[in-house]
Amino acid sequence: MLATKTDRVPTGAQWLHEVKWDGVRVLVDVRDAVVRMTSRNDNNVTAAWPDLSDPPLGDRDLLVDGEVIALNERGVPDFRVLQHRMHLRNAQEVARLVKSVPATLMVFDLLRLDGEDLADRPLEERRALLEELPLGDSTWQVPAAYDDGDMLFDATLQQGLEGVVSKRRTSRYRFDQRSDDWRKLAHRHRGSFVVGGWRPQVGTTNRLAALLVGEQTADGLRYRGRVGSGIAGATSTRLAALLAPLASDASPFVDEVPRVDAEGTFWVEPRVVVDVKTNGVGYERLRQPSFQGVRDDVSPEDL
Repeated sequence: MLATKTDRVPTGAQWLHEVKWDGVRVLVDVRDAVVRMTSRNDNNVTAAWPDLSDPPLGDRDLLVDGEVIALNERGVPDFRVLQHRMHLRNAQEVARLVKSVPATLMVFDLLRLDGEDLADRPLEERRALLEELPLGDSTWQVPAAYDDGDMLFDATLQQGLEGVVSKRRTSRYRFDQRSDDWRKLAHRHRGSFVVGGWRPQVGTTNRLAALLVGEQTADGLRYRGRVGSGIAGATSTRLAALLAPLASDASPFVDEVPRVDAEGTFWVEPRVVVDVKTNGVGYERLRQPSFQGVRDDVSPEDL
């Protein structure tokens, strides 16, 4: 179940409010003590998170919804930190990063327990059952829910957290649906865009230095700007390898890319989604954009 964007925290006794985590959304299915983790686009991502794959309830049958997070140097959940882990499947590399980039599963909904489907129960009942689970000192945590949304909004802003998710207490869980019963409000101007091309570093032909990104619209992919900040070193190498198989002879953008951006650009098929932070929203071009990471849990169609 997905939340709908809002421009203010809803008020009233019918709402519960939670921290909006800057991580990777997953469904975690436990059967016979075996964990299977799937991303939003239904990919099996269990191999990337071995430190979350030891079920704290042993062989109890359950299905939970949650967010995988990792902390940055300031002790704040940060999607960019996860970039070092989320695309890996090699067991040795993953094991090495488990120590340097430990992950935590923030479990915020309980959808099945001991074989009983809970999705049609009100959120308030699901939360009560979730909070009773003896997760102990494990890598799974149940984040708190709050009655006062304005207080949580101010607190998350001061602490540098991503924002607030507000949920109607009576809401039922609907798989793969976006609902107005769940509403999200982020503090930062951050969005997901589709890569349509890349530019090399000046003086080179193969060292990726910037991405050309667009926004999905009803008319097609519209150009929104060039993103170079945050792309260097290993990030540049990973992006180049990811985009190489998608090389194309023509621009995927439905509108004209300014000449200053188009010259020297290598076009690619619009399949890769990236997160970009920008100073301000509602502009024709992204203002001072910075690359935040690749979203392999989101497809261009999702946007």
